[in-house]
Amino acid sequence: MEAYTGFAEVYDTFMDNVPYETWGKCVHNMLQKYNVKDGLMLDLGCGTGTLTEYFAKIGYDMIGIDISYDMLNIAINKRFASGLDILYLEQDMREFELYGTVRAVISICDSLNYILAYDELVEVFRLVNNYLDPRGIFVFDINTIYKYEQIGDSVIAENRDECSFIWENTWHEQEKINEYDLSIFVKGEDGRYDRFAETHYQKGYTLEQIKNAIREAGMEFVEAQDAVSGKEPCETSERIYVIAREHGKEKC
Repeated sequence: MEAYTGFAEVYDTFMDNVPYETWGKCVHNMLQKYNVKDGLMLDLGCGTGTLTEYFAKIGYDMIGIDISYDMLNIAINKRFASGLDILYLEQDMREFELYGTVRAVISICDSLNYILAYDELVEVFRLVNNYLDPRGIFVFDINTIYKYEQIGDSVIAENRDECSFIWENTWHEQEKINEYDLSIFVKGEDGRYDRFAETHYQKGYTLEQIKNAIREAGMEFVEAQDAVSGKEPCETSERIYVIAREHGKEKC
């Protein structure tokens, strides 16, 4: 799993068109649907903490976990500015540990696509199941194979006053792996640009594979929906939400 390093510095700049508030409201509605209206919640793969802060502001007690030290530093700076009480932990989601259980776990913005092996995905789900309260809820999203196929082999570039990037995308059809090579240019105080280079890999899974992994991990699959329409996923869904429920613990 590739950690965000140089890109972390400009991540929020280039993600300023992402509708985080809309995503937050959508996930919040799903949590409320399953009666998770407050309490302790884990944001798995929290990145720079934008959604972690969103849920802390509306009343959840938040924990954020991410593998990237650089991304977490930005999240911690946001926490300092907002004064919110959020616990951040630098951990790999494939082997994360908590001190106790939580009412819900969320993982948004395709964090789980970074899990490149099916058995590791099962292990992530097993850990989520372990740290959920009895009948606790897990809400996550994934980019679909269809989306990666649409992006295909392409180059995306964006230029801002203080930074720019070049994104060279390659879709490996047989392995269902999306590779993107990032070149990031950040303007320094002296007016010169520093260059950072990173390579990221994401895995495309079918919904059936996701369901099977959830069940193999001992969890209960609840539902899936297209992230845009809110309806059942279809062949042209580019991002989907999946909801699973803790299974195996008995309620007191």
